[in-house]
Amino acid sequence: MTAVSGILLAGPAGLTTSAGAASPSTKSGTTLSVAMDSSGVDTLNPFLAYFNGSLDLFGAIYPSLTTIDQSGKPSPYLATSWNVSPDHLTWTFKIRDGLKWSDGQPLTAEDAAWTFHLIMTDEIAGTANGTLVSGFQSVTAPDPTTLVIKTKQPQSNLNYVSIPVEGIPIVPEHIWKSHVADLKDYKNDSYPVVGYGPWTLTGYKTGQYATLDANKSFVLGAPKYDHLIEQLYKTSDSAVAALRSGQLDYIPGGVINSTEFKSLTHVSGVDTAQTVGNGWTGLEINPGAKSRSGKPIGTGNPALSDPQLRRAIALSIDKQTLVKKVVDGYGTVGEGYLPPAWSQWVWKPSAGERQGYDPAQANQLLDKAGYKRGSDGIRIDPKTGKPLDLRLGIHSDDATDASIAPYLAGWLKAIGIKVKLEPMSMSALNSDLGKGDWDMLMDAWTTGPDPTYLLGIQSCATLPNDQGNGGNTDSFFCDPAYDKLQARQQSLFDPAQRVKVVGQMQQILYDADVDVMLYNQTQKTASSSKVTGERVGKPDAQGFYPAQNSFWTYLKATPVEHGGSSSSGGLGIGLGIAAAVIVVGAGAVVLRRRAGADDRE
Repeated sequence: MTAVSGILLAGPAGLTTSAGAASPSTKSGTTLSVAMDSSGVDTLNPFLAYFNGSLDLFGAIYPSLTTIDQSGKPSPYLATSWNVSPDHLTWTFKIRDGLKWSDGQPLTAEDAAWTFHLIMTDEIAGTANGTLVSGFQSVTAPDPTTLVIKTKQPQSNLNYVSIPVEGIPIVPEHIWKSHVADLKDYKNDSYPVVGYGPWTLTGYKTGQYATLDANKSFVLGAPKYDHLIEQLYKTSDSAVAALRSGQLDYIPGGVINSTEFKSLTHVSGVDTAQTVGNGWTGLEINPGAKSRSGKPIGTGNPALSDPQLRRAIALSIDKQTLVKKVVDGYGTVGEGYLPPAWSQWVWKPSAGERQGYDPAQANQLLDKAGYKRGSDGIRIDPKTGKPLDLRLGIHSDDATDASIAPYLAGWLKAIGIKVKLEPMSMSALNSDLGKGDWDMLMDAWTTGPDPTYLLGIQSCATLPNDQGNGGNTDSFFCDPAYDKLQARQQSLFDPAQRVKVVGQMQQILYDADVDVMLYNQTQKTASSSKVTGERVGKPDAQGFYPAQNSFWTYLKATPVEHGGSSSSGGLGIGLGIAAAVIVVGAGAVVLRRRAGADDRE
């Protein structure tokens, strides 16, 4: 970690920092200052965004049909109630009457219908969330308070499709309809952004911070703070320094590392907690990139199309060491594709199928498959006659990747595979992912309580077009049998049957070795003791809280009054350090929704 030095720690509004950036002007009232998810913001356009930093903002400023209660079940938001027809093909949502967008225009069922229909029918609009509506037949709003969704097949998870942060945000039709033609390039950066949620986005500075004002008439209860600042830190220890100095009120999971978390447990005025892991860190392996039409694309090493080679790579990795050394024991060895936060979906291989750390077996597989070692110990691909020299893409702005990479390179060298590290910025790595110009990549995702979205990124439908654009593929995995199960799991209303099918899907992914799950780590949060209510739910027997959602965290956070003053002194104070040190998150899992350590790298 790079220590914070030569930085102006605080100052009045508008004061230029040592880095030459100015903080926003001060506003009266209480302010909650939080660290932005380490992924940052890829775009303020909700139809295109994957990064958790963006998704957290959308959850704050745009409504959804339902929200998730503390037990992970759908509860009312825009929709006060919903029912499904006897044939399970038609869902009817009753939409609240009398709500208005932040510009005063009525918010009705038509806005929801328009949003969903656009995602269904426009390839660009479906970039981020197309898989969530892939089973829709039609969406209509017969009147301002009724939304009707008809599905092609029974779909049991429809009340999870539009939830804060993890699902589809509903946008105002009267604002967005004029931007459909230029949707791919529309930045959505006219402030204040028209929306409806607990907060209104009043400003955003790329790579630095977002400022928001409270919606005091929010239907689920007004925020307890008047203002919210989300600050993006270049290094995790910068966030720690800000929390220690009182300039930051809350650090969500996925921002600080285990060592920093331990250090904060002994700091007066700081409260720490762990939440059950709602994501994974893994290694993507390119099995042969193809477009939706089946056209081979990219520059991936063709040897990786061999399942024996991919299995050998999986067997060569000592996941337990990664848990111990990289996350300091704050996690579990990765196996199933869905994380432990949602226990109903957890899948584990049988003892005979488990791919443990076994370099001897890995070497045997490669020997048997004809990968002979050269004079330098590096194996030769029998099909091409070329050495097994693989590129490993890592996020240059993520200290976790930098910690893992040397272990992977060493373990693969031990079985005769040379690894070349290719550090790339998060934006560059994710922009190039769909083009297939890579062999292996570090990756991380988080997910909400319904597994459909995360499972969906492994479907054939998420492959890019022939130019490597569009789609939302994770590792170019495409298996018709898997896709059939994906459609089936959504159609099952019997929980036990659905769990069984989801387990079969995870078995397929586990056997394919295109996404090697390294570990699931707990999420570590830290907050000022001047804030209360920011952690939702009750801890389990191990002291772990349920997975946290920024929607509820920032809505429920409450200032602890001391002599009539709140925990934060205004927008200007606290951004002195932010403007100097915040750029792109580091020192944490970098995610796409996934989600900073939270769905959709």
